[in-house]
Amino acid sequence: VSVLIPEGDISLSNVEGVHHIFTEVNKLLRKSGKYPLFELQLVGKRKNNLLKEDYFSIHPNRLITEHFKTDLLIIPALHTDIMKVMDQNRDLLPWIVEQHRQGTEIMSICTGAFLLAATGLLSGKSCATHWIHAEEFREMFPDINLLKDEIMTDENGIYTSGAAFSYLNLMLYIIEKYTDRDIMIFISKVFAIDTNRHKQSQFIIFQGHKHHEDNAVLQVQEFIEDHYHQKITVDELATLV
Repeated sequence: VSVLIPEGDISLSNVEGVHHIFTEVNKLLRKSGKYPLFELQLVGKRKNNLLKEDYFSIHPNRLITEHFKTDLLIIPALHTDIMKVMDQNRDLLPWIVEQHRQGTEIMSICTGAFLLAATGLLSGKSCATHWIHAEEFREMFPDINLLKDEIMTDENGIYTSGAAFSYLNLMLYIIEKYTDRDIMIFISKVFAIDTNRHKQSQFIIFQGHKHHEDNAVLQVQEFIEDHYHQKITVDELATLV
Protein backbone atom coordinates (compact mmCIF):
# COMPACT_ATOMS: atom_id res chain seq x y z
CA VAL A 1 0.00 0.00 0.00
CA SER A 2 1.40 3.39 -1.01
CA VAL A 3 0.17 6.62 0.54
CA LEU A 4 0.80 9.48 -1.86
CA ILE A 5 2.24 12.60 -0.22
CA PRO A 6 1.37 15.54 -2.50
CA GLU A 7 3.04 18.93 -2.12
CA GLY A 8 1.24 21.52 0.00
CA ASP A 9 -1.38 21.31 2.72
CA ILE A 10 -2.72 17.76 3.00
CA SER A 11 -4.35 15.80 5.83
CA LEU A 12 -1.71 14.48 8.19
CA SER A 13 -4.44 12.62 10.11
CA ASN A 14 -5.25 10.62 6.96
CA VAL A 15 -1.64 9.50 6.60
CA GLU A 16 -1.28 8.56 10.26
CA GLY A 17 -4.73 6.97 10.40
CA VAL A 18 -4.09 4.71 7.41
CA HIS A 19 -0.72 3.69 8.87
CA HIS A 20 -2.22 3.00 12.32
CA ILE A 21 -5.12 0.90 11.05
CA PHE A 22 -3.09 -1.24 8.64
CA THR A 23 -0.46 -1.77 11.36
CA GLU A 24 -3.15 -3.08 13.71
CA VAL A 25 -4.44 -5.43 11.00
CA ASN A 26 -0.92 -6.83 10.58
CA LYS A 27 -0.61 -7.32 14.36
CA LEU A 28 -3.90 -9.22 14.40
CA LEU A 29 -2.81 -11.41 11.50
CA ARG A 30 0.44 -12.26 13.30
CA LYS A 31 -1.46 -13.19 16.48
CA SER A 32 -3.61 -15.48 14.33
CA GLY A 33 -0.52 -17.24 13.05
CA LYS A 34 -0.74 -15.65 9.63
CA TYR A 35 1.65 -13.48 7.67
CA PRO A 36 1.12 -9.70 7.82
CA LEU A 37 -0.65 -8.63 4.66
CA PHE A 38 -0.05 -4.90 4.30
CA GLU A 39 3.33 -3.31 3.63
CA LEU A 40 2.93 0.46 3.88
CA GLN A 41 5.11 3.09 2.23
CA LEU A 42 4.90 6.84 1.76
CA VAL A 43 5.52 8.08 -1.79
CA GLY A 44 6.28 11.64 -2.85
CA LYS A 45 8.27 13.91 -5.12
CA ARG A 46 10.90 14.52 -2.43
CA LYS A 47 11.99 12.99 0.86
CA ASN A 48 10.81 15.88 3.03
CA ASN A 49 7.47 17.66 2.89
CA LEU A 50 6.48 20.46 5.27
CA LEU A 51 2.85 20.61 6.38
CA LYS A 52 0.73 23.10 8.29
CA GLU A 53 2.97 26.14 7.94
CA ASP A 54 6.08 24.25 9.09
CA TYR A 55 4.46 22.84 12.24
CA PHE A 56 4.75 19.30 10.94
CA SER A 57 6.93 17.52 8.42
CA ILE A 58 6.46 14.18 6.74
CA HIS A 59 9.12 12.06 5.10
CA PRO A 60 8.23 9.81 2.16
CA ASN A 61 10.46 6.74 1.96
CA ARG A 62 9.92 6.29 -1.78
CA LEU A 63 10.03 8.75 -4.67
CA ILE A 64 7.77 8.69 -7.71
CA THR A 65 10.92 8.60 -9.86
CA GLU A 66 11.77 5.16 -8.45
CA HIS A 67 10.54 1.94 -10.02
CA PHE A 68 8.32 -0.07 -7.69
CA LYS A 69 5.03 -1.97 -7.74
CA THR A 70 2.14 -1.08 -5.47
CA ASP A 71 -1.27 -2.73 -5.22
CA LEU A 72 -3.18 0.15 -3.63
CA LEU A 73 -2.39 3.87 -3.94
CA ILE A 74 -4.09 6.16 -1.40
CA ILE A 75 -4.55 9.90 -2.02
CA PRO A 76 -5.12 11.88 1.21
CA ALA A 77 -7.42 14.88 1.58
CA LEU A 78 -6.31 18.28 0.30
CA HIS A 79 -6.72 21.13 2.77
CA THR A 80 -7.21 24.92 2.79
CA ASP A 81 -6.94 26.06 -0.85
CA ILE A 82 -7.76 22.97 -2.91
CA MET A 83 -7.00 24.62 -6.25
CA LYS A 84 -3.57 25.75 -5.01
CA VAL A 85 -2.69 22.23 -3.88
CA MET A 86 -3.90 20.82 -7.20
CA ASP A 87 -1.77 23.31 -9.13
CA GLN A 88 1.23 22.28 -7.03
CA ASN A 89 0.72 18.66 -8.00
CA ARG A 90 -0.23 18.68 -11.69
CA ASP A 91 2.90 16.66 -12.44
CA LEU A 92 1.55 13.82 -10.27
CA LEU A 93 -1.45 13.24 -12.54
CA PRO A 94 0.28 11.23 -15.31
CA TRP A 95 2.13 9.22 -12.64
CA ILE A 96 -1.18 8.27 -10.96
CA VAL A 97 -2.65 7.29 -14.34
CA GLU A 98 0.40 5.15 -15.09
CA GLN A 99 0.09 3.37 -11.73
CA HIS A 100 -3.53 2.52 -12.52
CA ARG A 101 -2.58 1.34 -16.01
CA GLN A 102 -0.16 -1.09 -14.38
CA GLY A 103 -2.95 -2.58 -12.27
CA THR A 104 -2.79 -0.47 -9.11
CA GLU A 105 -6.08 0.22 -7.34
CA ILE A 106 -6.61 3.87 -6.38
CA MET A 107 -8.30 5.22 -3.26
CA SER A 108 -9.01 8.91 -2.56
CA ILE A 109 -9.90 10.26 0.86
CA CYS A 110 -12.34 13.17 1.17
CA THR A 111 -11.14 16.07 -1.03
CA GLY A 112 -8.36 13.91 -2.42
CA ALA A 113 -11.09 13.10 -4.96
CA PHE A 114 -10.29 16.41 -6.67
CA LEU A 115 -6.76 15.25 -7.47
CA LEU A 116 -8.04 11.82 -8.54
CA ALA A 117 -10.74 13.38 -10.73
CA ALA A 118 -8.16 15.61 -12.44
CA THR A 119 -6.45 12.46 -13.79
CA GLY A 120 -9.55 11.57 -15.81
CA LEU A 121 -9.78 8.14 -14.15
CA LEU A 122 -13.20 9.01 -12.67
CA SER A 123 -14.78 10.19 -15.92
CA GLY A 124 -18.18 8.55 -16.35
CA LYS A 125 -17.90 6.96 -12.91
CA SER A 126 -19.45 7.59 -9.50
CA CYS A 127 -17.56 9.37 -6.77
CA ALA A 128 -17.84 10.69 -3.20
CA THR A 129 -16.12 13.66 -1.57
CA HIS A 130 -16.70 16.14 1.24
CA TRP A 131 -20.27 17.48 1.03
CA ILE A 132 -19.04 21.06 1.60
CA HIS A 133 -17.21 20.94 -1.74
CA ALA A 134 -19.94 19.12 -3.70
CA GLU A 135 -21.01 22.03 -5.91
CA GLU A 136 -17.42 23.05 -6.57
CA PHE A 137 -16.63 19.47 -7.56
CA ARG A 138 -19.64 19.25 -9.90
CA GLU A 139 -18.67 22.48 -11.64
CA MET A 140 -15.10 21.32 -12.18
CA PHE A 141 -15.94 17.73 -13.20
CA PRO A 142 -19.43 17.62 -14.79
CA ASP A 143 -18.69 14.25 -16.41
CA ILE A 144 -18.40 12.54 -13.00
CA ASN A 145 -21.46 11.26 -11.12
CA LEU A 146 -20.92 12.82 -7.68
CA LEU A 147 -22.94 11.00 -5.00
CA LYS A 148 -23.21 13.74 -2.40
CA ASP A 149 -24.88 11.55 0.25
CA GLU A 150 -22.60 8.53 -0.04
CA ILE A 151 -19.86 7.75 2.43
CA MET A 152 -17.86 5.69 -0.09
CA THR A 153 -17.83 4.37 -3.65
CA ASP A 154 -16.11 1.48 -5.40
CA GLU A 155 -15.82 1.67 -9.17
CA ASN A 156 -13.91 -1.46 -10.14
CA GLY A 157 -10.96 -0.81 -7.87
CA ILE A 158 -11.19 2.99 -7.79
CA TYR A 159 -12.40 3.93 -4.32
CA THR A 160 -13.51 7.30 -2.94
CA SER A 161 -14.76 8.41 0.48
CA GLY A 162 -16.96 11.23 1.71
CA ALA A 163 -16.33 13.92 4.30
CA ALA A 164 -13.36 13.85 6.66
CA PHE A 165 -13.32 10.72 8.85
CA SER A 166 -15.79 8.78 6.71
CA TYR A 167 -12.62 7.31 5.17
CA LEU A 168 -12.55 5.03 8.22
CA ASN A 169 -15.55 3.16 6.85
CA LEU A 170 -13.82 2.83 3.50
CA MET A 171 -10.80 1.42 5.33
CA LEU A 172 -13.03 -1.25 6.88
CA TYR A 173 -14.38 -2.05 3.41
CA ILE A 174 -10.83 -2.47 2.08
CA ILE A 175 -9.80 -4.60 5.07
CA GLU A 176 -12.76 -6.95 4.65
CA LYS A 177 -12.06 -7.23 0.93
CA TYR A 178 -8.44 -8.29 1.44
CA THR A 179 -8.76 -10.27 4.72
CA ASP A 180 -12.16 -11.40 5.99
CA ARG A 181 -15.21 -10.17 7.84
CA ASP A 182 -14.05 -11.31 11.28
CA ILE A 183 -10.88 -9.23 11.05
CA MET A 184 -12.84 -6.24 9.77
CA ILE A 185 -15.28 -6.46 12.69
CA PHE A 186 -12.44 -6.76 15.21
CA ILE A 187 -10.71 -3.68 13.77
CA SER A 188 -14.01 -1.76 13.83
CA LYS A 189 -14.27 -2.52 17.55
CA VAL A 190 -10.65 -1.58 18.27
CA PHE A 191 -11.09 1.81 16.58
CA ALA A 192 -14.77 2.25 17.59
CA ILE A 193 -15.90 2.67 13.96
CA ASP A 194 -19.63 2.30 13.33
CA THR A 195 -20.00 -0.37 10.64
CA ASN A 196 -23.63 0.62 10.00
CA ARG A 197 -22.77 4.07 8.72
CA HIS A 198 -23.43 4.18 4.97
CA LYS A 199 -24.45 7.80 4.34
CA GLN A 200 -23.12 11.24 5.19
CA SER A 201 -26.50 12.90 4.64
CA GLN A 202 -27.14 13.35 8.37
CA PHE A 203 -24.06 15.58 8.57
CA ILE A 204 -24.85 17.77 5.56
CA ILE A 205 -25.75 21.37 6.36
CA PHE A 206 -28.29 22.76 3.89
CA GLN A 207 -26.62 25.28 1.59
CA GLY A 208 -29.09 25.59 -1.27
CA HIS A 209 -28.23 25.47 -4.94
CA LYS A 210 -27.41 28.98 -6.15
CA HIS A 211 -25.03 28.22 -8.99
CA HIS A 212 -27.58 28.99 -11.68
CA GLU A 213 -28.36 32.03 -13.84
CA ASP A 214 -32.00 32.57 -12.87
CA ASN A 215 -31.95 35.94 -11.09
CA ALA A 216 -35.62 35.77 -10.12
CA VAL A 217 -35.20 32.40 -8.43
CA LEU A 218 -32.03 33.62 -6.71
CA GLN A 219 -33.89 36.66 -5.40
CA VAL A 220 -36.64 34.40 -4.03
CA GLN A 221 -34.08 32.10 -2.40
CA GLU A 222 -32.39 35.00 -0.64
CA PHE A 223 -35.73 36.45 0.49
CA ILE A 224 -36.76 33.11 2.02
CA GLU A 225 -33.41 32.78 3.81
CA ASP A 226 -33.74 36.29 5.25
CA HIS A 227 -37.41 35.86 6.28
CA TYR A 228 -37.59 32.17 7.16
CA HIS A 229 -39.14 33.02 10.55
CA GLN A 230 -42.16 34.63 8.85
CA LYS A 231 -45.13 33.07 7.10
CA ILE A 232 -44.40 33.38 3.36
CA THR A 233 -46.86 32.72 0.55
CA VAL A 234 -46.22 31.85 -3.06
CA ASP A 235 -48.26 34.92 -4.08
CA GLU A 236 -45.93 37.12 -2.02
CA LEU A 237 -42.87 35.63 -3.67
CA ALA A 238 -44.39 35.99 -7.12
CA THR A 239 -45.21 39.64 -6.47
CA LEU A 240 -41.64 40.20 -5.27
CA VAL A 241 -40.08 39.12 -8.55
